[in-house]
Amino acid sequence: MQPVNIIGGGLAGSEAAWQLASRQIPVRLFEMRGREKTPAHSTDRLAELVCSNSFRSDDPNSNAVGVLHAEMRKMGSLIMMIADQHRVPAGSALAVDREGFAEAVTNKLQNHPLIEIHRERIDHIPDEMTIIASGPLTSDSLANAITELTGRDALSFFDAIAPIVYRDSIDMDIAWFQSRWDKGDGHDYINCPLNKEEYLAFHAALLAGEKGDFHEWEKDTPYFEGCMPIEVMADRGIDTLRFGPMKPVGLDDPRTGRWPYGAVQLRQDNALGTLWNMVGFQTKLKYAEQIRIFRMIPGLEKAEFARLGGMHRNSFIRSPVLLDEYLRLKKQANIRFAGQITGCEGYIESASIGLLAGIFTAADKLDRKISSPPVESALGALLGHITKNADPDHYQPMNINFGLFPPISEKHPKKQRKAMMAERARKALDQWISEDAFLKSSI
Repeated sequence: MQPVNIIGGGLAGSEAAWQLASRQIPVRLFEMRGREKTPAHSTDRLAELVCSNSFRSDDPNSNAVGVLHAEMRKMGSLIMMIADQHRVPAGSALAVDREGFAEAVTNKLQNHPLIEIHRERIDHIPDEMTIIASGPLTSDSLANAITELTGRDALSFFDAIAPIVYRDSIDMDIAWFQSRWDKGDGHDYINCPLNKEEYLAFHAALLAGEKGDFHEWEKDTPYFEGCMPIEVMADRGIDTLRFGPMKPVGLDDPRTGRWPYGAVQLRQDNALGTLWNMVGFQTKLKYAEQIRIFRMIPGLEKAEFARLGGMHRNSFIRSPVLLDEYLRLKKQANIRFAGQITGCEGYIESASIGLLAGIFTAADKLDRKISSPPVESALGALLGHITKNADPDHYQPMNINFGLFPPISEKHPKKQRKAMMAERARKALDQWISEDAFLKSSI
């Protein structure tokens, strides 16, 4: 059987490869890292996490991303299986040891007899059945090939990386362990408090701090609201940060017994607990400025940084115009797109679209007819947004959220509606899977 080509070894490409191989379809997975570097990646491992180590909420009963987690587990997701194996404490969220996670995904795919991994850059679109999962850092040459094929320019926006701090450089006489509202086991987050004077000084420093130079491709492109640089948020108003990543609610400073004026949270970034990610602190500040300004935060005066923040390009196609409900290019059905390049945002969203692309492609290879996931499910809601429900003229990347699901009557309280949508999604997906055993891979 002719192998399926997959371009890109990130979360989506890795998941797609697994879904295909699990259904006895041979795969050629192309990943340029190992030959060429990108502005954001540090290693050549498949499924490397570059922004955060969190897959966000793992609550399947009232959170949309938790519903998506549960659905992917039911569908035999490689990414969720490995994430569960390399989980680190993060309260009600699913966070992973990023190095162990990427290494395990890489080993799993390298050792599969039906998957060939090629370390090379692809500059053209093959004539064979292909899944393009090249992600936000699609090479210029491949981006040009996509533009020629689609007849539309790819859009782009910034994606930002938050700094990582060494745990032993945090002053725990000032900072303390606590999850907001005491969720989790009490040691999932480190909190650094700011009083009003400290907060105002920090806010002013962010605004005045020297930012990195913009490349030509960075000009005149919008920021994604879900990954806003900290200094851009600060520029929106004096209290914007206090209602965003520096909100103090639910955090009791043990020195005062009260909520601080503002707070910075750090989340464990590896299994050893030696690295902690500054939650929501993605930035375009120059490196020296990051060190100077972030050390103004009480508890981080002597912080040592394992990684400083940065920004990189994120390219995506206008999927509602270009793709059908099975992620195929409307004008060339042997080509599918998957992952962030379709305009989904987030690790698990990217992997979930890779999962669907893999299943849909396997069905095509075996001449099987399958239905797309029900719109009531998280998978169906995200797929529907990407392929038909979003406004194509104002298309922006989107995380999974209950706003993408068919609504529940407003006669029910908002919190109850979320639980009802989660339960409806479970039933819809279970019914979909029960109708065709082909939909669930064997791990």
